[in-house]
Amino acid sequence: MSTKKQIKANKILNILEDIYPSVPIPLNHRDPFTLLVAVVLSAQCTDVRVNLVTPDLFKVGGTPKKMSQLPLQKIEKLIRPCGLSPQKSKAIKRLSKIIYEKYNSKVPESFNELEELPGVGHKTASVIMSQAFNVPAFPVDTHIHRLAYRWGLSSGKNVVQTEKDLKKVFPKNKWNKLHLQIIFYGREYCPARGHDISKCIICNLYGRKVNFK
Repeated sequence: MSTKKQIKANKILNILEDIYPSVPIPLNHRDPFTLLVAVVLSAQCTDVRVNLVTPDLFKVGGTPKKMSQLPLQKIEKLIRPCGLSPQKSKAIKRLSKIIYEKYNSKVPESFNELEELPGVGHKTASVIMSQAFNVPAFPVDTHIHRLAYRWGLSSGKNVVQTEKDLKKVFPKNKWNKLHLQIIFYGREYCPARGHDISKCIICNLYGRKVNFK
């Protein structure tokens, strides 16, 4: 890791801390289980839409036991606005059954156990470990992957490499908050389309010469 890249990362971290001294978890939930379900629903769907769907879903399936006992068609109907409802409903019902039967209704607190659950990949597991259990993790989705490249923090061809690169340049005790800060900054100042570089502090300083249209 170059000293130049580390200095850049430190300055980006300071900018994000100034703009977002505190960041809420964007998915509404009341415990690790409801957060897990919300994160599964958020795949290829906006947080806003997920938050519109989950209140009705959690009224009837707010625990692993209740969710596992809901008819699959009921779950699918309730989550349809989130898209991919056939796949997501099967994953939610199956993971709920496993958590209820194998883990006594407690969401497991390890990456390996989480990633063994249906519909749960490394990114989802990282979100749960960081946001539900406060274990240092750096969830990297396609948005963070894009920004890390745009800001010259990573040239990774995939989210796996980008996660490794970001973990090298940012302090471990900042990861949990930082991934949310980057998401919020990207939405407000550095979107994939319609990007106004004149309003984007970080891109003005460090943005690669890429097409911002």
